[in-house]
Amino acid sequence: MKDYKNTLNLPSTSFSMRANLKDLEPKILGYWEKIGIYYRLREKNKGKKKFILHDGPPYANGPIHIGHALNKILKDIIIKFKFMQGEDAPFICGWDCHGLPVEHSLLKKLNQTKHDVEVVDFREKAKNFALEFVEKQKKDFIRLGVFSDWDNPYLTLHPEYEYGVVKLLAQLVEKGYIYRGLKPVNWCCHCETALAEAEVEYLEKESHSLYVFFKVLDKEKFSFKDDIYFLIWTTTPWTLISNVAVAVHPKFEYVLVKLRNKLVILVKDRLASLEEKLNEKAEILESFLGEELEGISLKHPFLERNSVVVLADFVSASQGTGCVHIAPGHGEEDFSLTKKYNLKIIMPVDEKGKFKYVDERFEDKNIEETSLRVIEELKNNGNLLYYEKITHLYPHCWRCKTPIIFRATYQWFLNVDYFNLRERLIEEVKKVKWIPPEGEARMRSMIEERPDWCLSRQRLWGVPIPAVRCKNCGAVILEKEIIEKTAEIFRKEGSDSWFRKEIKEFIPSHFLCPHCKGKDFIKEKDILDVWFESGASFLSVVKSHPELEFPSHMYLEGSDQHRGWFQVSLIPALISEGRAPFRVVLTHGFVVDEEGRKMSKSLGNVISPQEIIKSYGAEILRLWCAYTDYTEDVKISINILKQLADIYRKIRNTLRFILGNLCDFSPQKKLDYFSLRETDRYIIAKTTCFYKEVIKEYEKFNFYKVTQKIFNFCNLDLSSFYLDILKDRLYTYAKKSKERLSAQTALYYILERLVKLIAPILSFTAEECFLSFPGWEKKKESIYLYEFEENFCPEYEDKQILEKWKEILLLRESVLKEIERRREEGLIGSSLEAEVVIYAEGEKFYFLREYEDILREVFIVSSVKVKEGAFSIEVNKAKGSKCSRCWNYKEEVGKDKEFPQLCQRCISIIKGGGNENEKNS
Repeated sequence: MKDYKNTLNLPSTSFSMRANLKDLEPKILGYWEKIGIYYRLREKNKGKKKFILHDGPPYANGPIHIGHALNKILKDIIIKFKFMQGEDAPFICGWDCHGLPVEHSLLKKLNQTKHDVEVVDFREKAKNFALEFVEKQKKDFIRLGVFSDWDNPYLTLHPEYEYGVVKLLAQLVEKGYIYRGLKPVNWCCHCETALAEAEVEYLEKESHSLYVFFKVLDKEKFSFKDDIYFLIWTTTPWTLISNVAVAVHPKFEYVLVKLRNKLVILVKDRLASLEEKLNEKAEILESFLGEELEGISLKHPFLERNSVVVLADFVSASQGTGCVHIAPGHGEEDFSLTKKYNLKIIMPVDEKGKFKYVDERFEDKNIEETSLRVIEELKNNGNLLYYEKITHLYPHCWRCKTPIIFRATYQWFLNVDYFNLRERLIEEVKKVKWIPPEGEARMRSMIEERPDWCLSRQRLWGVPIPAVRCKNCGAVILEKEIIEKTAEIFRKEGSDSWFRKEIKEFIPSHFLCPHCKGKDFIKEKDILDVWFESGASFLSVVKSHPELEFPSHMYLEGSDQHRGWFQVSLIPALISEGRAPFRVVLTHGFVVDEEGRKMSKSLGNVISPQEIIKSYGAEILRLWCAYTDYTEDVKISINILKQLADIYRKIRNTLRFILGNLCDFSPQKKLDYFSLRETDRYIIAKTTCFYKEVIKEYEKFNFYKVTQKIFNFCNLDLSSFYLDILKDRLYTYAKKSKERLSAQTALYYILERLVKLIAPILSFTAEECFLSFPGWEKKKESIYLYEFEENFCPEYEDKQILEKWKEILLLRESVLKEIERRREEGLIGSSLEAEVVIYAEGEKFYFLREYEDILREVFIVSSVKVKEGAFSIEVNKAKGSKCSRCWNYKEEVGKDKEFPQLCQRCISIIKGGGNENEKNS
């Protein structure tokens, strides 16, 4: 039997079936670097509408993790999309180089504490440490295929950036928002510094739970002779050392009960819970409103000090006893009562968490040691009713994971209620577009509840607060004149100059202490909250960079940044510029494992982007970022990556099929739209519709819908239908026949659009595909230099054809089911062994009769006959013999003596001249 394989139009392309992404991607990166792709895009779109996505700076203190990859890839998808929409989208990546994350990592590396180092020397090491990780992270981001001005990132340690930070501080001071005060702040004893709300995370912790008696001293106010006690509940026994009061709610009902042979006062709503805990029934002797108890004097349970009963609306009846122990130095709510009741602020805990100068029983003990001693004292003197251990959520330092304490210290604060700032912030939040929409309510509630912003830190690595202390009167001064002079010095010499230069360099010559007119000052040592630094980027970067515009169109970060970067950017921007620094805020969830658990070394479920790139390539990581709904927590696992690799392969194989069958095609050969076969006009209409839908989803940042639509189009519309039915025309028809050119014209139309649509997400594959096909119309150097609107033909969205083909495709489903049934019965093997007879009546008969030849292609059978009659589908064994070249069954096969194995069509093609190569060349 003669082999006719060499007479077929077999596909050919350099675009391989196996991607070998880990080898391919570095080559594409090299190509992008060679042509300067980012700068070419900027040049191409120069003067066009701008789109500013302002990059939130990650900490330069370690390799990038999977969360970094998710964040940067989402940004990159948007930037590439905007460039291809014809907008100028400058993207300046940044790094947060100061603060506790860098300092903590470096001290760990040096095996030292902040007390062991010389400041200037340490700051130099910290700078080098941060810059080292900037370079490492930059390489990793480039490896992910991210486009940016990599030669000119913004770093918070750059003198120009520091200048902007200090200038912003000067504005806030001048406008009256900054004050210095003694207040309880979040304090990390391990890091020995105050922490902002954004630097605190809640983790599970086992704590002591105590029910403690406070004896009433003026019991004559009650009608009982026996001793009476207020019962408080606490999980921080060490704070009892600083107790000065017990708070009750003015409107709650309190009861005097007999419990364990003592007369005890607590809120009525908590009595049943306490009875259950003690396994004892209490006898109610008297009841009264909380406001009747105000002013009662109490004896401290183990110190020679008295306490007083005060009223407070924050007292809750949902846990405890409704009697709250008050230590103003250790709690914000407690502190709020100091002015009204003239309560003393007792602060016996030093910066390391050790007790000093309070009582020899607790001297030099840490928090836990003190708690145990307090429990022992209470047991010994009979003032402990009940003790247990409980597990609950407790605030921890975000950096070292140590449980924090509240500690009253003098700090610099930004007053969020000054000049109605809180209300103005809430109004401004309403003007911003939040994606997802729930972000607005989250941001609003955080602003409503947030305390004043603690701006000062007792650390070494950051921008110093240019505050000075008067040697004469001891006043601490933060004045605009000094700040602005300091800003100019920082701009020239960097913030290390604060620690290198004499104080006289920073003080204007005429400056006098506003309190005592003194002339001599010493520098304060506090540095600014690192969040204030990153929040100042709207001024130090966006407003200062000649290529950027304020406000930015978008900020895009993880959902934890509602209380982090979004908030710390919004607050100073509203004060300084009178508006939010962003128009749109898009947030993504956290990366979790397949079971929804947080990534953790202890769970062994951490997957690094470096591992993924090594095993699968960055392209699969990019697909993962886009394929999942980022508005929720994003799951990742090896199983998920394998599934995505399968999806990628299907998209890649679709592209490969198209490229292979366009190997002898160039756009100059394409047919006029109205000269195409209707099957091809249908797929062009379908592609046009699909193209518009995907662009719309890109515009709404619904990347998971983008990828789903692309996959479904490749898998269902192309691989499972159009490309499958096209094989006969592409492989067996004459190479330059009108029918084959019609198919190739449609394939080229599909390719042009499909490669553009995948480019923002599957960046390496899109570029590889583009470079693999030499026949692009008006060939440019990169797929990214084309725009979505180029060669877009909305008129090809032929609604009439789409409607007609809905009916044809429904019929196809029914026919394929019948073919499958007959295959199972053993009547036929391949579908080409089948002849399909369709009976239909009326308009349907005439409609299908018109499409008889097209239906043969659509069903991939050897023959289709449409006959008049009640609707039914028959599948019979095709008449005739199998053509050895096209595999169709025809009755004429065997009748030609020269080519007995071929059908008449294949014979005419071969006789036409070696597959028509010579004839048509």
